[in-house]
Amino acid sequence: MAVHVDLGERSYDVHFRSLDTLPALLEDTDLRTGRCLLVTDENVAAHYRTPLTTTLEQAGWTVKPVVLPAGEATKSAEHLHTLYDEALSWGIDRQTPVFALGGGVVGDLAGFAAATLLRGVPLVQLPTSTLAQVDASVGGKTAINHETGKNLIGAFYQPRLVCADPATLDTLPIDEYTGGLAEAVKHAIIGDVDLFEFLEEHRTSVLARKDRDAIASAIEQAVQVKADVVSADEREEGRRAILNFGHTFGHAIEKVAGYGTFSHGEAVAIGMRAGLYLSHRRHPDTIPRDRIDSLLRALPVEEDPSSLSFDSIYAAMDSDKKNQGDTIRFVLLDRLGHAYVSSDVSESEARQAWRFAIAA
Repeated sequence: MAVHVDLGERSYDVHFRSLDTLPALLEDTDLRTGRCLLVTDENVAAHYRTPLTTTLEQAGWTVKPVVLPAGEATKSAEHLHTLYDEALSWGIDRQTPVFALGGGVVGDLAGFAAATLLRGVPLVQLPTSTLAQVDASVGGKTAINHETGKNLIGAFYQPRLVCADPATLDTLPIDEYTGGLAEAVKHAIIGDVDLFEFLEEHRTSVLARKDRDAIASAIEQAVQVKADVVSADEREEGRRAILNFGHTFGHAIEKVAGYGTFSHGEAVAIGMRAGLYLSHRRHPDTIPRDRIDSLLRALPVEEDPSSLSFDSIYAAMDSDKKNQGDTIRFVLLDRLGHAYVSSDVSESEARQAWRFAIAA
């Protein structure tokens, strides 16, 4: 079971298989058996570092584990240089792959390290969180945060392969699991009506993590949406921008509240409600606002966003990397399953959308 990302010479597959099968996948991808840098965080290491290291070593790999602190704060220049120091002092060469074992933070950080070490070494994404499996591990975006904003220092750098083991979702805290589902809902809203209807039908069992088959199906369908978009627009020069639905508000929420106060999924869920409001104002006859809002409201958000100042949120949006010049860009819907980019949302409209998004 795999989803193909078609990028010519940089094409790769997203596999939904056990981590135990990784050596065979690496062999099929023609990665040279030898040294590898295994980057993970403390939480993921407790579950998967030892068994994966054993599996790789039995297949002939020499593994250098680098275990970083867990959390958004790890996506920093300080921890990036930690990876550089570990890799270069160990004596890697341009054929030494970096294996990113973890959630979106590890994938972004290790991916950017792989993109820049020795001008590029092979990258293998091993996502263990819902967010990473659905979204962050696919498409080649790698980055670290800057005090000015989220993901402002990075590169497009495609992995050689992605292996998303569905069993790793069982060890996630439930809030991390459900937070990542926001990206699956986003993919349904912007690009797949069938997936949206599937999530509507199975929302209770999927959110409660009680139906493995439904969860696996939802993730695979969501990844297919992203793969199709990325295959058509690798570097976000056009269509790929629709993947930012909910992210203009979402990234601003994360920045203003302080990274880690809201998970990425929670912030995007709130941001999508704002985007839904703006979309319905423009296309009231084609946007089923209540249906979409019902599914978005089913995504749990632990913190109350109403204490955040709109003025601070708007200022943070103004510095977002997705902007063009002085114009804030929003991704909107003209119908369920189809999105577009708009640059004509006024500050007044954005304020009204914020009120809708945070309303109880």
